[in-house]
Amino acid sequence: MKSLLRNFLIHLITLLLVTKILPGFTYSGGIRTLVLGTIAFMLINVAIVPLLKVMFLPLNILTLGIFTWVINVVGLYLVTTVVPNFRLMPYNFPGAEIGFITMPAMELNVLYVAVAASFLVGFISHFLQWLYSK
Repeated sequence: MKSLLRNFLIHLITLLLVTKILPGFTYSGGIRTLVLGTIAFMLINVAIVPLLKVMFLPLNILTLGIFTWVINVVGLYLVTTVVPNFRLMPYNFPGAEIGFITMPAMELNVLYVAVAASFLVGFISHFLQWLYSK
């Protein structure tokens, strides 16, 4: 029960942070929608994502694990279809300059927003799990 609550809180914080960081991944309806989205996200990560990982294991081995990212994008897309108040929308990235690295402004379609959101969800959730284990 303790680990279920911990995972729920980690996923809740992760979805909240990703929707605040990436304007193309949004939700409407307040905390109730966020909790419902978190439950759906946890169920998809427990039931469907492992099944997809087993089904596409040869392709995942061939790509040295990069195909797992595609599976996570599919899982995130399933959350947006199951919970109608979560949406992936196109986003105009204004560009950024960090030190010597310059990222140009670009139009991100729904697929690119899903990939960026999946990357952020993975990064933030793994970071929060690492913090909990310390």
